[in-house]
Amino acid sequence: MKKYYTIGLVLVLVCAVALIAYGMYLNRAGESKIAERMENRAIPLQGERAAFRNINPTFVLDTINFYSDEMADAVALIDGRVTEIFVDKNSRVAKGQLLFRLQNDDIPLKIQEAESNIFRAEAQLANARASFARYQRLMEKDATSKEKYDEAQMQFLAAEAALKQAVTVRDQYLVQSGRQDIYAPIEGEVLILYKQMGAYVSPGTPVALIGNFNRLYFSMPLDDEIAQHLFMNENFELHFRDANALRKAYDTEFAAGNKGSEQVFNARVQEITPSLSEPAAMRKVVWEVDNSVGLLEPQTYNGVTMRLVNSHRALTVPLAAVTGQNRGAVFVVTPENTLERRAVNVGSDDGTYIEIISGLKEGETVVTSATTGLESGVKVEVTLTNFGR
Repeated sequence: MKKYYTIGLVLVLVCAVALIAYGMYLNRAGESKIAERMENRAIPLQGERAAFRNINPTFVLDTINFYSDEMADAVALIDGRVTEIFVDKNSRVAKGQLLFRLQNDDIPLKIQEAESNIFRAEAQLANARASFARYQRLMEKDATSKEKYDEAQMQFLAAEAALKQAVTVRDQYLVQSGRQDIYAPIEGEVLILYKQMGAYVSPGTPVALIGNFNRLYFSMPLDDEIAQHLFMNENFELHFRDANALRKAYDTEFAAGNKGSEQVFNARVQEITPSLSEPAAMRKVVWEVDNSVGLLEPQTYNGVTMRLVNSHRALTVPLAAVTGQNRGAVFVVTPENTLERRAVNVGSDDGTYIEIISGLKEGETVVTSATTGLESGVKVEVTLTNFGR
């Protein structure tokens, strides 16, 4: 009996060892197959080929600062009290139009005093002229001395000079009297009235701000690669992404026919510094904006998109393909269907495609989906979008 028990125990142990060995075999075979499958696994992605396309470069600006070169204060040239105001806020005025009238109580008295001095000087001149004429006749007859003749001549010349001086003083006061009227220095709209009726002003005091906002300007620094695509008087379109952005700082009037937040503004390149013919890494570009609709003012606005009206042809890839800091890299699909992370130099974009200045060739395929976490050498299975173009 003991013999059979031992044989049975041995058979059980043999079977257990066989089962364990078979399990280890199956586990190793499975791991090998899994590793083989993992090694041959290809990540499904979408891609598109680099190709030459016509794009309208678009700049998305967080802020834009408009300024005007036609804003000026109407300034008092003498002291006085405001007695008349001929315009209202938001009035349209022409250059040289009368805005304010001051009253300086001293000027009429000084003019009257100067007129009296002129009358007195004229009388003295008349006497000196008559005396000098008499001595001229006596001199011709040798009936007087040279000294008395010279003295009469000097008195005559002094009287002439005194009259000229009196007239000059009177004219100066007349000029000051004319300065009691304050005129518009430029054509435009009355933005601010600094002074009201009865206010006293001293020389150099601004009384009104005049501005002409039909043309506004803004500037932007651009890399040379982007600036080289621009030329003088090239047209762009501006529109505001924020419907509430068109607020007023000076409360100027709106022009008829404006479209409010849906208005598209025309901007043209007015200046490029340094000029494109000179070597430079960065350039300052100034745009002139047509604001004849009266929606904009010189201030900072948020959320502006600027689009080039005329397209230009460039090697491009979808905007979704670029990655890394400053959009400096793409993932290129190699002939072996593996990924290669490639550094590229990019230019402007139109919101869908971006210009490739260097780093890619026409026809190379780039990944346009799920670029986060990808690495060079990974096997991929890329489906071309846009019909493979």
